[in-house]
Amino acid sequence: MSTLANHSHLETAQQLLLRPTGIDTSALQSVLGQMMSHQVDYADLYFQYSRSESWGLEEGQVKSGNFSIDQGVGVRAVSGEKTAFAYSDDINLPALREAANATKAIAAIGAEQTGKTILTRQSPTLYLPQDPIASLSADAKVKLLERLEQFAKQIDPRISQVMASIAGEYEVIMVARSDGLMAADVRPLVRISVQVIAEHNGRREQGSSGGGGRFDYSYFTDEVLHDYAQKAVHQALVNLDARPAPAGSMTVVLGAGWPGILLHEAIGHGLEGDFNRKGSSAFANMIGQQVAAKGITIVDDGTIADRRGSLSIDDEGNPTNRTVLIEDGILRGYIQDSLNARLMGMPMTGNARRESYAHIPMPRMTNTYMMNGDKDPQEIIKSVKKGLYAANFGGGQVDITSGKFVFSAAEAYMIEDGKITYPVKGATLIGNGPDVLTRVSMIGNDMALDSGVGTCGKEGQSVPVGVGQPTLKIDGLTVGGTV
Repeated sequence: MSTLANHSHLETAQQLLLRPTGIDTSALQSVLGQMMSHQVDYADLYFQYSRSESWGLEEGQVKSGNFSIDQGVGVRAVSGEKTAFAYSDDINLPALREAANATKAIAAIGAEQTGKTILTRQSPTLYLPQDPIASLSADAKVKLLERLEQFAKQIDPRISQVMASIAGEYEVIMVARSDGLMAADVRPLVRISVQVIAEHNGRREQGSSGGGGRFDYSYFTDEVLHDYAQKAVHQALVNLDARPAPAGSMTVVLGAGWPGILLHEAIGHGLEGDFNRKGSSAFANMIGQQVAAKGITIVDDGTIADRRGSLSIDDEGNPTNRTVLIEDGILRGYIQDSLNARLMGMPMTGNARRESYAHIPMPRMTNTYMMNGDKDPQEIIKSVKKGLYAANFGGGQVDITSGKFVFSAAEAYMIEDGKITYPVKGATLIGNGPDVLTRVSMIGNDMALDSGVGTCGKEGQSVPVGVGQPTLKIDGLTVGGTV
């Protein structure tokens, strides 16, 4: 980002968050100096303004609508492994000082520290500082959902019901730190989702699709909407013809793109710094060791333009990075925020994230994906005598400590004699994340990122993320089925 653009974000943040209550940079320095007068290692102030909306349409009618504006400041002091945190939804100097005073409990009173010179950070421009909510009128947003509904119904007469929703957010954040750094970001985010119900001969099945990213509603052209509708309808119709899934240990082929959610849940969380510092991850103390099959390279990259999981700066004001976590099967590093990086003696990776000003930051993923291999996806399918092809996933859960996971397949097929044959439903994939990494025997050359729908939960905080992978062949994975 140019210095001008960086200052533009800072100017926007100060105008929106500070000036209405008469707070200036000298006041922020004074508050931080108050916090650092206690024996703490680090302190920061996190200001946030957010405006968000959502619309839901069903059977041609708007059935739900929400609009909210929220703003506030989070005040944090860190001493060793201890963190003191307070927040206020009222941004004014007395509230700031009161919150700052509340953080003194973690340290004894020490010598007062002098203020730091204010510094600003230059970061790359990953998305335009636009306001998605203002990009369309209310009527235009409803019409957009109506077109999506119409596209889905026109594809096949067996579609009996369509539910569509749209959501947008305009967020401005600013970080002021005890080391003198000030940084700001303006973050747009939009998403559209469509769910369809197909009915035939007394049987009902559903399919879903959608997408989004860090741009405004103009992204959702008729071509994009039609693609979402096609994918949702295809999934529902496939499931109308699906047979019960078999159970047992078998070869499983995962499709490219959204199935990377298994990678995110079963492996990605285990690579976050806090779990490894505490020794609760299956990957703790394994840097430099072979933890996956050769050919597997996994990265977390918060610098991809316009992606849902991308950030110009993280929630501590540090630039996000492209961090190689596993390289050719060797564990190279962890996802870090400043606290865990400092305590582990490792570099920060720009992965400090928080849901809002009312939450403390922690190491979180951004866009996490596996790099391409050298196999044609058709070659992978042809290599399977009998197995399961999981083209798309639904929900899942994982135990970070053990790495055990359970995932349900939203769209799956049997593979017989090297060919995809009939669709199956009710298939669940059961395994252990670190173990699965060693069972990958073929990696496709078709890496794809998801369409922009992912939300990650951790310790009660939700943040937008991205996932991705190429087609993968996994040997000997347990499939839970219905027969």
